[in-house]
Amino acid sequence: MRRPARVAVVGGGIAGLAAAVRLRDSAPEGTEITVYEQSGTLGGKLRTGELAGQPVEFGAESFLMRDPAGGESAAVALVRRLGLAERIVHPTVGQAALVVDGGLRPVPGGTLVGVPGDLAKVSAVAKPDAAADRDEGRPLLGPGEDVSVGSLVRARYGDEVVDRLVDPMLGGVYAGRADDLSLVTTMPALARAAQVEHTLVGAVRAAQAAAPRVPGAPVFGSLVGGLGTLVAAAARESGATIRQDATVRELHPAPSGWRLTVGPTRDPEHVDVDAVVLAVPARPAARLLAGPAPELAGVVGQLDYASVALVTLALPQPRLPELSGLLVPGTEGLLIKASTFFTTKWGHLRRPDGLALVRASVGRYGEEAQLQRPDEDLAATVHRELSAVLGTPLPAPIDGHVQRWGGALPQYAPGHTGRVAAVRAALRASHPTLALAGAGYDGVGIPVCVRSGETAADEIISALGGSGT
Repeated sequence: MRRPARVAVVGGGIAGLAAAVRLRDSAPEGTEITVYEQSGTLGGKLRTGELAGQPVEFGAESFLMRDPAGGESAAVALVRRLGLAERIVHPTVGQAALVVDGGLRPVPGGTLVGVPGDLAKVSAVAKPDAAADRDEGRPLLGPGEDVSVGSLVRARYGDEVVDRLVDPMLGGVYAGRADDLSLVTTMPALARAAQVEHTLVGAVRAAQAAAPRVPGAPVFGSLVGGLGTLVAAAARESGATIRQDATVRELHPAPSGWRLTVGPTRDPEHVDVDAVVLAVPARPAARLLAGPAPELAGVVGQLDYASVALVTLALPQPRLPELSGLLVPGTEGLLIKASTFFTTKWGHLRRPDGLALVRASVGRYGEEAQLQRPDEDLAATVHRELSAVLGTPLPAPIDGHVQRWGGALPQYAPGHTGRVAAVRAALRASHPTLALAGAGYDGVGIPVCVRSGETAADEIISALGGSGT
């Protein structure tokens, strides 16, 4: 009688947990799943804490409700699978602002991550160079070509659109610069349209038309009780053995599949499994790939990351605008790059005593030295800068929290998607029972990471001989 397959999922973030759930649902009955997490906490960048007596996100705040094709996102599908659909909530205030010349201006609607399809709609924030976006008789991009977002938009719309719109919107997600980030990876729909359309206006409009939004349909969602409930439910429903504080230090081929070296170097544990999902960031993945696939490890390890700090303040009855938050262009010279007014944005978090929870994101790629400041200094700077941009002194906080995420956000250089595809193709050919998953490969955001983990699990199931359903 054939023994049950043994699968190791290395990494207990949402990609690894989604992989474990998919393995439980679709792998042959009896498959043994073990999740190895080097820290003492599951969830990766999903972390729900508590401040001033109520849950608050110290990591990712929400998930997209729809996928790029307009269907239900992978995050929503997982929420439903885990029996949490009744907990889904949506923002009650959606309008955000940009800090421009020291003041607040509404974020223009109708853009694609800040790239407008109607130049007139952004005139209050930036002055596009409309004459530069001329039809030169060929598509903006050739087949398989990738460029930085900034280089394309600067050439077609001018610097102000990049500096005042695109850069802060991308920076709010990636903590990176538009001039460094891959168009194909960060805006795949626009990249596809750019291989057909001859102008950027035409490409933006084509990308928007390919994924039409239903008027009034919510774009973002979260969960009552915080996204930590998603983490806990995924760990529980996966039926996996969860091993926390368990660092996988080495990975080598073994007669039965793979041998993992786990734990401290002076007292290592060796574990044999049939297949492995590597759901860890690129650099630890590269270290583990150094044994079985050193040439691929070198490619994977090229990916760089940005570090950020999230500073959350509990403010007694502050005078806040009716906004979900604000974005800060790097040209404004401020430490903060974005802020979310939690108790304004999310109606279920509003408190009868008027206490407000406000979070600011600090740290841009290349400015890691700014994050060396003590927590108290970061909190004081956030409080001072927010008071200045809001035009009113904020009350002294009664509580606060600083969450540091070192090396948290991947910086996808042009060509990233092609490099990852080549690595995965090589792994399928030489090591089909080893799969990569997570933000370091497929993009940031909860739905993308969930889908990445599920796809990796499907590959493992196929390599082990197919589904058990």
